[in-house]
Amino acid sequence: MNILHQTRRRGRGAVSNESGRFETHRREIVDDGWDSAADLPPLPVEVMREAAKSIIARNRSPDLPFDRSINPYRGCEHGCIYCFARPSHAYLGLSPGLDFETKLTVKTNATALLRKTLDKPGYVPAPIVLGANTDPYQPIERDHGITREIVEVLLAYRHPFSITTKSALVTRDLDLLGEAAALGIVRVAMSVTTLDHRLSRAMEPRCSAPHARFRAIQTLAEAGVPVMAMTAPMIPALNDHEMEALLQTARDAGATSAAYVALRLPREIASLFREWLEEHYPNRAGRILGHIRTMHGGKDYDAEWGKRMTGIGPYAQLMAMRFKTATARLGLRNLRMEQRCDLFRPPPRPGDQLDLFTSASVGR
Repeated sequence: MNILHQTRRRGRGAVSNESGRFETHRREIVDDGWDSAADLPPLPVEVMREAAKSIIARNRSPDLPFDRSINPYRGCEHGCIYCFARPSHAYLGLSPGLDFETKLTVKTNATALLRKTLDKPGYVPAPIVLGANTDPYQPIERDHGITREIVEVLLAYRHPFSITTKSALVTRDLDLLGEAAALGIVRVAMSVTTLDHRLSRAMEPRCSAPHARFRAIQTLAEAGVPVMAMTAPMIPALNDHEMEALLQTARDAGATSAAYVALRLPREIASLFREWLEEHYPNRAGRILGHIRTMHGGKDYDAEWGKRMTGIGPYAQLMAMRFKTATARLGLRNLRMEQRCDLFRPPPRPGDQLDLFTSASVGR
């Protein structure tokens, strides 16, 4: 295992940086006997810039309620150990481990590409999800603002969209989101995983603290922005016992709907999560992993449509029953958050010819 010294990965989620599955050379950390790794500084965040070829990603997954998404960034500084997006970093020749949290890419031409796509004749609008892969409001958004630019474009076109995030930074854009909410074209899904600050700090080290997320839900709700509470992921014997409390707290803050996802461990995430458990919760690691396997047919993960999000077996059924009972008691809707698609229209550009109605009005 390519495990780094604790001083180097301070404030990070993963404990190792194993080479990606497509790399031709493998890196290995070797102890030279002088404890020299302890003298190295913490891993810095490296930001790369990319001129993307396209900006709207399409999917045909039958168990997802959307078919298109936008991800302004590759990699995510939040460092959530369970993040299902980690394996995608291997396609960049990087590690799904610590590289995923520290080697980030900014899509600098995202807004220009988005306008070009939305301006195409025959484009048919449908809700776009921001944050389907990595968090659009991760810390580097403060410096680069790509997500805000995208939201500005979507609002200008009156294009329906939703946001999935774990960051209270989303409230920075309340001016835009409030306007979009008044049109009925936006929804925000706030991911809440635990009320335990210690667990949150270990499991998702650079996310907003739990109380800050619930405060963000309240701020959004008070501004009229519909908010869904995403209890995701629910991890057996680690945080799933908090499901009801999370839903109650989110409802009290102003969330009107809810959803949950059971932990998924595709590809490299299985070994990364196992390493993390052995370091942070060694006494519970075996029990947690055992429950996860019972929910996936004896495997770390089963990618079959319709099962990958919830799992199978008695533990998965109990989790689903608890969620259904809690949301019914709390009055939380367990429905897709609908947005209006009928308002879409490209905004006028400087120099565009005025339409007949506008021209006649101006001439009076």
